[in-house]
Amino acid sequence: MPIITLATTARLDPDLSARLARTVTALTETHLRKDPTITAVAISHVDPLHWFAGGRSLAEQGAETFWLDIKVVDGTNTKLQLSAYLQHVFTEVGAILGGAHTESYVLVHEVPGSAYGYGGRTQEYRFIAGQLPVAV
Repeated sequence: MPIITLATTARLDPDLSARLARTVTALTETHLRKDPTITAVAISHVDPLHWFAGGRSLAEQGAETFWLDIKVVDGTNTKLQLSAYLQHVFTEVGAILGGAHTESYVLVHEVPGSAYGYGGRTQEYRFIAGQLPVAV
């Protein structure tokens, strides 16, 4: 159920967006154990003339970059899982973009289950409901 936003300087087209979405969804499933059927990905483009790293635009540097932001429920992943996720996202998204500037970022927000959810229900509600005995 994570929501992932991915901003990039790459010139987007439907095929590139689909490839990026598939890749980050698969990495999120593999490294963070999140269900791909309820993972959402929103991808946007930032003109490299308006993205700066080290005081110079990415257009000037002739480089691509990205920013991936994901929200997950706190306590559901270990530090090792998070570290592996950051490493693999940087490597695999960078490969799709044809290389990524070292100033490309991944941020995993670990938020309380009581403050996060989808479909009008919090993740805490889903957890508690899953622990209740089923009426026969």
